[in-house]
Amino acid sequence: MKSGSLDELWVYLSGNPLLSLLVTLLAFALAVRINKWLGGTPLFHTVTLSIVLLIAFLLLTGIDYPTYFEGAQFIHFLLGPATVALAIPLYDHRERVRQLLVPITVACLAGIVTAVASTLGLAMVLGASPETVLTLAPRSVTSPIAMGIAEMIGGIPSLAAGLVLITGSIGCALGPIVFRLIGVADPVVQGFTMGLAAHGFGTAQSFAKLGAMAGAFSGLAMGLTGLVTAFLLPLIVALFGL
Repeated sequence: MKSGSLDELWVYLSGNPLLSLLVTLLAFALAVRINKWLGGTPLFHTVTLSIVLLIAFLLLTGIDYPTYFEGAQFIHFLLGPATVALAIPLYDHRERVRQLLVPITVACLAGIVTAVASTLGLAMVLGASPETVLTLAPRSVTSPIAMGIAEMIGGIPSLAAGLVLITGSIGCALGPIVFRLIGVADPVVQGFTMGLAAHGFGTAQSFAKLGAMAGAFSGLAMGLTGLVTAFLLPLIVALFGL
């Protein structure tokens, strides 16, 4: 095939939304293999590796993000049904949830206040700009909610999404170590903690490595944290005078 024909083929493919969908799926499949090759370490989480591979692809090919997202939006759409589907294992353990309703509520509120207050305090002490501080504030909730909160309080939504990914990766890496150090073996506690501190990443890891019970409570923590943070964060930010 002539070079001109290859160029014309690439121009056609690069403008086709299905290319973005195919590349996204291939990047994830490759990231899964790389993660397994590295021993399944959460330091190189599958999602993080997929993002790196996709960024490299877009930079090498010169495809802009809006063009890429035309195809990737099909996967983005599935985030909603996937999140709602977390209610299924939670329903299976509804009696356990009812028994632990008070501890769950207290833990959720304590986790949110601690995460937000420590983040705002450290950022302000280190001299971060108000916009950066407000972007950091919702880092402990899942990406779609964090972006919405950041935009509402005056932060940078796209940067907030990136910080959420970093937070999730670190939470997945440190969570199991902390559990071993303090002797926590209850899957309910482990799952809820992972969902609270590492949101979507923690929930995926809980289902994969800790079991359905841990995954159900992790999903519950992720949902509650996002919901409550959306209401509490503006009040906490106001207390800090931002």
